[in-house]
Amino acid sequence: MTLSRPVVVGAGVDRVDGPLKVAGAAAYSSDIVLPGMVHVALVRSTIAAGRITRLDTGAAEQLPGVLAVLSHHNAPRLAAGPTNNLGPTPPPPLQDDRIRHHGQYLAAVVAEKPYQAAAAARAVTVEYERAEPVLRIEDPGGELRTDPFGMDATRGDAAAALAAAEVVHEATYVTAENTNNPLGLFATVAQWSGGRLTVHDATQWTSNTCQTLAQMFEVPESAVRVYAKYVGGAFGSGLRVWPHVVLAVLAARTVGRPVKLVLSRPEMFTGVGHRPNTVQKLRIGAARDGGFVAIEHEALQTVAMDDENLEPVAASSASAYACPNVTTRDRQRRLNIPCPGSMRAPGEAQANFALESAIDELSYLLDLDPLDLRLRNYAQVQPQFGLPWSSKALRECYQVGAERFGWSRRDRRIGAMRDGRWLVGYGMAGVSYLWWQVHCEARATIGSDGTGYVRSAATDIGTGTYTVMRQLSAELLGLELDQVRFDLGDSNLPWSPQAGGSGLTGALGNAVHAACRELIRTFLRTVVNDSASPLRGCTIDDVAVSGGRIHHRADGKLGESFVAILARHGLDELTADGVSEPPDPQEVGMAPAGAFAAKFVEVHVDPDLGLLRVPRIVSVVDGGRILNEKLARSQIIGATVGGVGQAILEETVTDPRTGRIANANLGDYLVAVNADIGEVDVTFVGEPDQLTPLGTKGVGEVGLPGTAAAIANAVYHATGKRIRSLPITIDELLG
Repeated sequence: MTLSRPVVVGAGVDRVDGPLKVAGAAAYSSDIVLPGMVHVALVRSTIAAGRITRLDTGAAEQLPGVLAVLSHHNAPRLAAGPTNNLGPTPPPPLQDDRIRHHGQYLAAVVAEKPYQAAAAARAVTVEYERAEPVLRIEDPGGELRTDPFGMDATRGDAAAALAAAEVVHEATYVTAENTNNPLGLFATVAQWSGGRLTVHDATQWTSNTCQTLAQMFEVPESAVRVYAKYVGGAFGSGLRVWPHVVLAVLAARTVGRPVKLVLSRPEMFTGVGHRPNTVQKLRIGAARDGGFVAIEHEALQTVAMDDENLEPVAASSASAYACPNVTTRDRQRRLNIPCPGSMRAPGEAQANFALESAIDELSYLLDLDPLDLRLRNYAQVQPQFGLPWSSKALRECYQVGAERFGWSRRDRRIGAMRDGRWLVGYGMAGVSYLWWQVHCEARATIGSDGTGYVRSAATDIGTGTYTVMRQLSAELLGLELDQVRFDLGDSNLPWSPQAGGSGLTGALGNAVHAACRELIRTFLRTVVNDSASPLRGCTIDDVAVSGGRIHHRADGKLGESFVAILARHGLDELTADGVSEPPDPQEVGMAPAGAFAAKFVEVHVDPDLGLLRVPRIVSVVDGGRILNEKLARSQIIGATVGGVGQAILEETVTDPRTGRIANANLGDYLVAVNADIGEVDVTFVGEPDQLTPLGTKGVGEVGLPGTAAAIANAVYHATGKRIRSLPITIDELLG
């Protein structure tokens, strides 16, 4: 099937959900109100390790409006949740008396009104047998898990190559724990009715939430329906089914009424994941001409006591550059901390800071321009597979970025550039983001009025999925944008993977492509023996679509409309399903390529006050075929802002004695705001990816990695201070 000229896709179409959101008419899970709905408040642990010796709910149960208090004394045993492509489900709550971290849920109070539930939660008395918590990543008392993801990699003999290398750089890099902090507080509304469960949740993955709740509560998946029509941000925190979701469902079943549970901001810090902190050791060996001969990257990260968080860090260094000898190792240390989870560019955000900082340091040892060093070690083929990339325009990213930024104006001397009293530094970093795509399904319908309806269980977490998939559907069906409706955020719709990992656009887009293509086939099969149809006997390769019509590819006048075909055959609509599957690299003879990017940053540092400003960032991105440049640019800008936060502001601070998060609020946990962000210049380069019919690559995450490294590298260029830990603080700049 030949499509009409791409008028809808690629255009900077405004978000179709924008009017509802600015009018306050988009119903987030926290906005859901059901008849007879009651509310839940949580009781949380005030210690980080030990056991509950006494939990007294008597006073709470006597307070006005209280319907039930759930704890490990009366909560039913729940089945473990499933393991999916992001790892196991976090353990179900209220199953025993063990304390695993500060802020752990110990009881759930159900009451008529939110304030009644909160008052009763404060009336619950808890006494403990305390144990010494393990809270530091370097503490040998915490279990050390080696190769927890089965992704440790070896190519060649890195140890021998390092021993023989002409130049070796070795250093340790540290990244802080960060907390996702989406603007919308997570909320769950749960209702049981006749053995069926309906849940409204702030999830990035309705299909997984449905499957998990069905397994935990031992009901058929067909009896569970999960809605997430709108999500107030997530950045990865909505990828797992967290304990508060399970508690809302349990409370609703206990009291036999609809239940709403809304987390407070402090509860968001302990209840919905965080980016784990890391300690990374890097050794890079090179010849005098700059060619890499060996890379050794070992990363240690934190994980909770009874949980497993899938977050490879060092693994990404195996394929970032052309190097014959590479060893990567990942480790996890179990601590008495809340369960970590994904945060935008999980693993890669930490790894890129270490690797790209180390390469910058090596460039000074070799007396080479940092950009030149990266170009000398450009991976023309995928280093691990030895296969050509399905697409790669990273070299163009470097070249275009250097030109737009003015890299040639950089004075190579440390501290030589100034703007008044401010020291000026230029830094850069490369980004090779992973490829991610999994099974996805979609369904497409055209009705008797000629309009299209396409749907999947996917979630739009604010990235623009509603808009982009509506654009794509309109193009594939030859309709105008306002003639198509795209629906998502409902687990009863065809199965979809998570909105995360920069993989949804590819997986869902390919499923939508397959569904729309199959729908055109269905129309052609309908008229295959229809003597009244000018399309009689046509195959999909013979036709094109445009203007609500199917017509001969060679003669646009020879065809007929969807409406005419349906009317003549007495049909109200026709529907078709589509499925996408990830390709096998060996079968297609190509290495699947994720997005690539180059970051160029200018920093200003006040040498007397230690103030750091980032007035200018240039990002050039190879994202394959861009379906909506306006929304894609917005994604890169937003991710870049997150990268600035990671670099100079964000740090979740845990009290080293008690395990309490000391800055669990938006007053003390600093995030980047408009005043922290200067000019952000975003450019897209490259061609459609060869691996899929759409040629897309996800861009939701690639904008964040590289930002922190480029800032740290620019700080060194400005000041001569090599900072190997994040965030970069005034103390370090003045030290």
